[in-house]
Amino acid sequence: QVQLVESGGGLVQAGGSLRLSCAASGSISRLNVMGWYRQAPEKQRELIATISSGGSTNYADSVKGRFTISRDNAKNTVYLQMTSLKSEDTAVYYCAAKWSYIGKYDYWGQGTQVTVSS
Repeated sequence: QVQLVESGGGLVQAGGSLRLSCAASGSISRLNVMGWYRQAPEKQRELIATISSGGSTNYADSVKGRFTISRDNAKNTVYLQMTSLKSEDTAVYYCAAKWSYIGKYDYWGQGTQVTVSS
């Protein structure tokens, strides 16, 4: 069992930056995929970034070029560096992890609120 805890959310002005962290209770080195989702009010949860155990990354078009996902297996932590933030980035951000490259995510964090003021 792996527990995920996000941190780093908060209030930031448009154009600013934040770095989210996702700390895992156990080793993440064997977790094949780590991802960040977000959910804005009255919208569906959106997958915005993933990173594989080998370091391959993928991004949603909405954040490509502005957000960077990374993982530090030694610290059992995944990061989401967010730059050039926009008001539409306001959402609860969730960290997730899965053992397989396919299928649903096995573990979820509790979420951290990011609010971007215009």
